[in-house]
Amino acid sequence: MTNMNDLDEQVILVDLQDRETGIAPKLDAHRAGLLHRAISVCIVDPQGRMLLQQRARGKYHSGGLWTNACCTHPRAGEGVREAAERRLDEELGVKCGLHWMLRTHYQAPVSQGLIENEVVHLFHGVYHGAVVPNPGEVDDFVWWDRQELLTQIEKRPEVFTYWFKHYVNAYADRLFLGVAA
Repeated sequence: MTNMNDLDEQVILVDLQDRETGIAPKLDAHRAGLLHRAISVCIVDPQGRMLLQQRARGKYHSGGLWTNACCTHPRAGEGVREAAERRLDEELGVKCGLHWMLRTHYQAPVSQGLIENEVVHLFHGVYHGAVVPNPGEVDDFVWWDRQELLTQIEKRPEVFTYWFKHYVNAYADRLFLGVAA
């Protein structure tokens, strides 16, 4: 399993229509709040439960928080689906068919004085099998049904990432059903 080296990674800068405008070092882009391309993946099992991961405490931001199956930034020359598949395998040891659901934007301060400003391509997949978390990336994982997830976010919003709460608040039905925009 591969751990991401945040110092070496770069992000693709974009405009709000997701047209490429350049490339920047990942940490510089997050320090300055530069708009960049990202992906997120939501996975459910055949029973309709969603896979959540607890980000490793050592992550460069939002460590220890619960979130969707995985998130990342495509590399230069890498498609969004390829980035989603790569990172899902790297973080959770999961390989499954993914389909594109929608594109969204959010901007928010996150921990360590960093700012997320992302045009996100959201993917969905159905998976039934072993989950093998990479300990450098993931501290824990759970499978929750829709009601359990909504209850937990309502009771303890501070333990979830900003972006995941954004997705759930805006697209909860789509996340569980895999309905594209």
